[in-house]
Amino acid sequence: MDREIERIHQRVAERSRASREAYLKRMQWQRDAHPPQQSLSCGNLAHAVAASSDLDKAQLGRATNLGIVTAYNDVLSAHQPYGDYPPKLREMARRNGATTQVAGGVPAMCDGVTQGQPGMDLSLFSRDVIAMSTAISLSHNVFDGVMCLGICDKIVPGLLMGALAFGHLPTIFIPSGPMPSGLSNKEKHAVRQEYAAGKVDESVLMEAEQASYHSPGTCTFYGTANSNQLLLEVMGLQLPGSAFVPPGSPLRDALTDCAVTKLLANVADSRPLCEMVTSAAILNAIVALLATGGSTNHTMHWVAIARVAGIQIDWEDFADLSRLVPLLVRMYPNGQSDVNEFHNAGGTSVLMQTLLHRGLLNEQVETVMGSGLDAYQDQPVLSEQGLTFQRPVGGTRNPDVLRNAANPFEESGGLVLVQGNLGRGIMKVSAVDVAHRKVQAPARIFDDQESVVRAFKAGELNEDCVVVVRFQGPRANGMPELHKLTPCLGVMQDRGLAVALVTDGRMSGASGKIPAAIQVYPEAYDGEESPLARIQDGDMVYLDAAAGELRVDVSPEVFRKRSAAAWPNAAQQQTLGRDLFAGFRRQVSVPEAGAISLGMIECAE
Repeated sequence: MDREIERIHQRVAERSRASREAYLKRMQWQRDAHPPQQSLSCGNLAHAVAASSDLDKAQLGRATNLGIVTAYNDVLSAHQPYGDYPPKLREMARRNGATTQVAGGVPAMCDGVTQGQPGMDLSLFSRDVIAMSTAISLSHNVFDGVMCLGICDKIVPGLLMGALAFGHLPTIFIPSGPMPSGLSNKEKHAVRQEYAAGKVDESVLMEAEQASYHSPGTCTFYGTANSNQLLLEVMGLQLPGSAFVPPGSPLRDALTDCAVTKLLANVADSRPLCEMVTSAAILNAIVALLATGGSTNHTMHWVAIARVAGIQIDWEDFADLSRLVPLLVRMYPNGQSDVNEFHNAGGTSVLMQTLLHRGLLNEQVETVMGSGLDAYQDQPVLSEQGLTFQRPVGGTRNPDVLRNAANPFEESGGLVLVQGNLGRGIMKVSAVDVAHRKVQAPARIFDDQESVVRAFKAGELNEDCVVVVRFQGPRANGMPELHKLTPCLGVMQDRGLAVALVTDGRMSGASGKIPAAIQVYPEAYDGEESPLARIQDGDMVYLDAAAGELRVDVSPEVFRKRSAAAWPNAAQQQTLGRDLFAGFRRQVSVPEAGAISLGMIECAE
């Protein structure tokens, strides 16, 4: 392993030593004190099997019983295929002398549906609800192993956090795959900008959107959902090459069957999840995220996952790894290709070969396939003889999408920590042209994204500016994604204006060509403690990715004399379900600590 990478692994392991030992001690106690099924009374077991078939009743209590935690619903295109997974999984388990039960369902909201809507204020906190729902699903203690069915943004992190609370159990994630490629991302984005500029009407926009999102399966751009899938694979928590196999295909069905047999083997060999999610596995996932230009959401989600497993990582770790990891993949939004083209170019197996050959991954990990990462250089192949995993030869089949380490798209992974007297935030630059990575311009202050859109449509944003959108942090309104801003800011940039975004909100996996310092904290809701609450229109703002700088040209004395702005939209958080999440907003950690709720923090500690 590369020496600099190894040093980062060593410092994280040392930093996490006490909390990791405490976590593993808890998992050992759970395994010893509450063995699944064995510690239940006859009455407990009778309740658990009351609705089961006679065939399964004869086995339950004696055979291996696998619990299914499913995020199925048919609002999410990625999760719609999961509707018929439980009977398929049950049949495969029966063939192997085991049983399965749906342990529970977890909520799964679609960020694509809620973008720019009130529901987006619930999005980030849905991750912690999913984690708790997963724990409730597994609380019956009748399961020897766990199958997690989930794909999208907060769902995979939530499932994994919840499963880690039961980390003494063997666990596997089972994907469903992406939808076929539709209207290209470039064409879709162009239509969105034309609509924002008033050049096309809503019917044209709707036609483009439906041509992009058109069938069951994951959306094909490389946002948080598909970043989830790649990271799970690199961590060895799902089968090699399984992330981007299309739903409903014979190969997808064969991989789903194989996942059952592999989990049963891990149950037999006593290979629990807690031994797989280590600091090495977490840092391997971050390396893969950086090498592929993945979602900025994972600067929070993977921090939160790590915390639950007793592992302490922060944005310095992301930034230091980013300087060492080359950008090897171009997928939208940091390129024009989609995940299907990435998969056809060689996908995760070729990527893993490159990362391992370059010494960027720690091979001393446990996976659902066994010890080490060698198996994850293979691709699944289905023939008349059945499913096998074979090593591809020849490297990438499309260097415009996937490259080797000797010829990267960029020498760094494109994720930058920016900080200064405006706070501390994250900037994704893999999709930002080098010419736009440094912006110096007067601030234009807004308290929500709707105000930005109104100002743009009114012709008020026609000069160089840094658009500051504040009161969008986790304590204010749950830290929504601000994708309504993308078309407007994109049009401004295309007109030749110097433009950037600074916000305590999120932009996520769809972060694009606009330089944006996001997830900035202290958030504006913190009032006197937050520079974002004191900045005013016209203040000169400096955002420099190369220097890692985020500052405003206002003296400390002037800043101290200014009154902190109050959030004018607080009453909105008492409507449309948002009032139920007031406790989360009051007790949430800062983004760099995972934007994690109090209960999860106590679990991690």
